[in-house]
Amino acid sequence: MKIKYLAQAGIIAALYVVFTLIANAAGLASGVIQVRISEALTVLPFFTPVAIPGLFIGCLLSNILGGCVIWDIIFGSIATLLGALGTYAIRKKLPDWCAAIPPILANTLIVPFVLSYAYEVPDSIPFLMLTVGAGEVISCGILGILLLKLLKPRRNVIFGEQK
Repeated sequence: MKIKYLAQAGIIAALYVVFTLIANAAGLASGVIQVRISEALTVLPFFTPVAIPGLFIGCLLSNILGGCVIWDIIFGSIATLLGALGTYAIRKKLPDWCAAIPPILANTLIVPFVLSYAYEVPDSIPFLMLTVGAGEVISCGILGILLLKLLKPRRNVIFGEQK
């Protein structure tokens, strides 16, 4: 059983990396409003707890491979981890669409400080919160919830029976 969970986490991490690299190559992951397609995967803890380490490792690797500064590697990955933990925590308590709220909030509150202090982006923190939040709403709120709706009917086949 542990091998299955390790494999699932590895697949999620690999998908996160691939989707991030695609978004980077397409120019979607930079600029005022960043749309990391990979952030759609942050709804996966709704289905399985193994998505939590998968997302964290995927984000960590993406930030390293993407040439991010150390503060982005650390705090950007922590933002994804906190979002994943939040999604897992609320999965049985709130409606499905709420699965996107924790990663949107975590990234909206953390990433602007990384942009401001680590990358010295001259925009104000509130403006960066607005732009990062907009990108997260697109990535997690729209793409992520679409993914959740597509996977939900097949969740037991894809992720196995969850307790």
